[in-house]
Amino acid sequence: MSKAAELAALIGSGQAQGNRNLIINGAMQVAQRGTSVADPSDGTYGSLDRFGFFNSNDGAFTISQETTVPSGEGFYNSMKFDCTTADGTIAAGQYATCFQNIEGLNNSILQYGTSDAKSIVVSFYAKSNLTGTFCYSVRNSAVDRSFIKEWSLASANTWERISFVIEGDTTGTWLGTNGIGSRHMISLSQGSTFSGGTNNAWQVGNKTATNNQVNFLSSTDNELFITGWQVEIGSGAPTAFEHEDFGTTLARCQRYYYKIGSGSVYQRFFMGSCQSSNYANGSVPFPVEMRATPSLESTGTANNYAVYAANSVRVCTSAPSISSTGSSTSVSNVSFGADSLLVAGQAGEMIANNNSSAYLAFSAEL
Repeated sequence: MSKAAELAALIGSGQAQGNRNLIINGAMQVAQRGTSVADPSDGTYGSLDRFGFFNSNDGAFTISQETTVPSGEGFYNSMKFDCTTADGTIAAGQYATCFQNIEGLNNSILQYGTSDAKSIVVSFYAKSNLTGTFCYSVRNSAVDRSFIKEWSLASANTWERISFVIEGDTTGTWLGTNGIGSRHMISLSQGSTFSGGTNNAWQVGNKTATNNQVNFLSSTDNELFITGWQVEIGSGAPTAFEHEDFGTTLARCQRYYYKIGSGSVYQRFFMGSCQSSNYANGSVPFPVEMRATPSLESTGTANNYAVYAANSVRVCTSAPSISSTGSSTSVSNVSFGADSLLVAGQAGEMIANNNSSAYLAFSAEL
C-alpha cells in the first residue's frame, strides 16, 4: 500500500490525528492544580486543567479526576461531578456550570460573525444516574450570543457518547485575539435568569439552558462523569476522539497554567541571586509561551518559602511575588524577601521551606 493510501485509510478510520479538537485536555488527563476540588468558587478553575466552574447556589458539588471510563475507547481518566449538598430549588439567579473558554486565536478558524461561519460537531462520553435533560451551550465573550442544545442519557449509570451539530453563527462579535473566542458549557443546574432559552438555535442574550434543564443538585445521590470532550469542524457524525500523547496535552495546558512543585519538603524552584541583605530574585522560564503575562500563585504564607544561599536556609519574610520588570509571556522575574542575613551578589536557590505543599504557579487563564 502506498503512503498516500495508508494516510487515506487512517483518515477514513478516524485514527489520524490533526489537532482538530478545540477542547484542550478533553481526555481529562492533566490536573496540575490537584485531582479534586470541593465546591469551587464562582468563576474559578480547579482540579482538571482548562475546566472552570460557575457556581452560585445553596448546594455544593465536588469535581474530581477519576479512572472510571468507557470501555475500549482508549481513555484512562474522566471528570466526575458529585453533589455533596443538595439544593432542591434553584433560585432565579443561581446556577452550576462547567465551562471551557476557547482562546480567540484558536476559535477564529470557525469564522464566527461572518457569512463563512463553520458548523461544529460536539461530542463527549457521559455517565450519570440522572436521565433527565441536560443543556450544552456556546457563548461569546460579549455574553450577547448563545446557542443551546439539549442532551440526555438513554440509560442510568451507563456510558454513552453524546454528539450533536451546532451551526456556525454568522452574526455577533467573536474575538479572534488571545481573549475569549467562545465559551463552551455543560449546565448542571440553572435558575430562570439563565434558562428559558430556545433549544437548538442561536439567540440574543445570556441564556445557557432551556426550561427543561435537570437540577443536578436535587440530591446528594447525583453524580455525573464526563470524558472525551471534543469540538471539531463538521456537520455530520463525530470522528473518533483525537487522543494525543500526555506531553502534548500538558504543553497545551501550560499556555494557560504552569505549576512548579509541590511534593518535596525542600523543592527547588529556580536559581537566582541575592540583590541585598534581605531580597533575592531570579527568572523562571516557561516551557511554552503563555497566553498573556501571568499572575503568580503560591500558598500565600511567607515562611513556606526560603532562599538557600551560602550553605544556609534563609526563611522568607514575604510571600513570593512577580516583578513587572523582566517579566513577559515567556519568563517571569520572581522575588523572594528573606531575612537580613543574605549577602548581595551571592547566588541563591529559591526553595520550599520544609513544606511539601509549597508551590509556585503561573496563571494566564482566560
